[in-house]
Amino acid sequence: MTTPTGRDRLRELLDAVLDEDNRTLDAMAQGAYASPYHFSRRLSRDAGEAPVAMRRRVMLERAAWRIRKGSSVTDAAWEAGYESVEGFSRAFSRAYGHPPSDVGETGSVWLPAANGIHFHPPTSLWVHSTEQAMNPVTDQQVRHDLDDTRALVEHAKGLSPEEWREVRAPGHQVASWEGPEESIAAVLERTVFAKEVWLAAVEGTEFPAVDRDPDPATLLARHDAVAGRWLAAVRDIDRRGGWDDLIIDALCEPPESFVLSSIVTHVLTYSAYRRLLVRGWLDRAGVDLDLDDGDPINWLRREAGEQPETGGDR
Repeated sequence: MTTPTGRDRLRELLDAVLDEDNRTLDAMAQGAYASPYHFSRRLSRDAGEAPVAMRRRVMLERAAWRIRKGSSVTDAAWEAGYESVEGFSRAFSRAYGHPPSDVGETGSVWLPAANGIHFHPPTSLWVHSTEQAMNPVTDQQVRHDLDDTRALVEHAKGLSPEEWREVRAPGHQVASWEGPEESIAAVLERTVFAKEVWLAAVEGTEFPAVDRDPDPATLLARHDAVAGRWLAAVRDIDRRGGWDDLIIDALCEPPESFVLSSIVTHVLTYSAYRRLLVRGWLDRAGVDLDLDDGDPINWLRREAGEQPETGGDR
C-alpha cells in the first residue's frame, strides 16, 4: 500500500484500532489496509502495545468517562464492545481496582500506559509523552496470575462437590504455616486467600474473615472481589517507587516486617506452583481444560489477539 503524502501512518493504524466497527484484529487490519500480522507488528513496535490490548484499555477509559457523565454501566459495557455486563464489570474492576459503579466524580480515568496513548473526550486520543507504566514483566506476571487463577476456578465448577473436596495428596503442604492443601478446593482457596491476606497487610486493614471450605462459585466471587484491588496495589507500589519499602504486618503474631517487593514475589511464586498443581489434578479428574498448559506466552498472545501456540518443538 502507498501512503498518501503528508499522512501519518501510525495515526492511521491508531484510527483503525479505535474505529467503532473494528472489534477484532482482522477488522482493524482490514480498516488499515494491512495484513493482521503486519498491522499487529507495526503497531506493537511503534506504540509499544498490541492493538487488541490497546483497544480494550482505551475503551475501558472511555467507559469510565461515560459512566462518570451519567451513562449506565449496561450502556457503557455495550459501547465498549462487551457481550455481558458481568464480563465488563470484571474487566473494569481488574483494571481500575474497583467496580464501575464506583468511578467517582473527579480524578483521571486513564489507565497505566507506557506509550501515553489515552482516550480523550468525547471521541479522540491524547498522547501523554512523559508517562511511565509499570515494568511489563511484573505487570504481565501479576495479570497472568490473576487471569489463570480465575480460569482454573471457573473450570473447577464442573466438578461434583465430592471431586472438589477429594483428597488427592494426603499430607500435602505448600507452606508449613498454611496447613494441609490436599484437595483442589484447598489449593485454589489458598491461591485466592494469599491476595486477600497480603492486601490486608499492605493496606493495614483487618485480617480477612473467609471461608476455608467454599464452593467454586463462592471462591470465584472472592477472586473477582480481590483481583482488581491486588493489581491496583501492585501498580501503586511501582508508581511511587515503593518496592524497597518495609511494612509492619500487625496481622502476624508477633508482628513482623516485610519488604513490599518480597511480598509480591512471594505471592507470585506460591501461586505459580499451586496453579500448575491444580492443572494436573483437574486433568486427572477428567475436566476438559480448553485453556492451555498455563504458559504465560500463550496467555499474552491471547491478550494481544494472536493465535496461541498449540505445542511442538522450539
